[in-house]
Amino acid sequence: MTNAQILAACRSNWEYRGIDDASVREMLDELSAHLEDAEAAGRTGQDVVGRNVRTFAAAWARAHTPLPRRVLRAASLGCFVTGWVLLFAYAVRWTTSLDVTPGYLALWAVLGTVTVAWKMRRGSLGIRRSWGVALAAALTAALLDRLAGERVLFELPLWAAPLLLLPGLPYAVGDARARRNGGRA
Repeated sequence: MTNAQILAACRSNWEYRGIDDASVREMLDELSAHLEDAEAAGRTGQDVVGRNVRTFAAAWARAHTPLPRRVLRAASLGCFVTGWVLLFAYAVRWTTSLDVTPGYLALWAVLGTVTVAWKMRRGSLGIRRSWGVALAAALTAALLDRLAGERVLFELPLWAAPLLLLPGLPYAVGDARARRNGGRA
């Protein structure tokens, strides 16, 4: 992989992650200097970034983006996905309110926690560990469902789903634009 390809892959990754243009330019300048120094020393660009350029770019983006901002983004996108799933549930049941039971609440809490933790990590656990995490989450939700019973805690009105879509909407639109613009580059 050439230095230009490494820089292009990193730029694409950073833009997709929503890093502002000034920071992307600064990071690219710094990476370009490191790649030129490595080339002058007789090393390749992959000696600098490693075998997987996307992993390198993701790690640098994580280091550049503060944790509170990543948490806010992950929580907002989690609400966005939850809103769409709830809209689907309303449409399938053809109702304007959903009964929320302790088991239903436990399932969402466990799945949300696992999803946000996974998103914050931004890594791949591998297929066996991924299935292990999924199984642990499912068993935890099933156990909580069994212990909590089936009484209705509250009813969730239809307007709650669009309300959950609002916090993640700017991030979802920004991600869609970044993907569309990245596809042309």
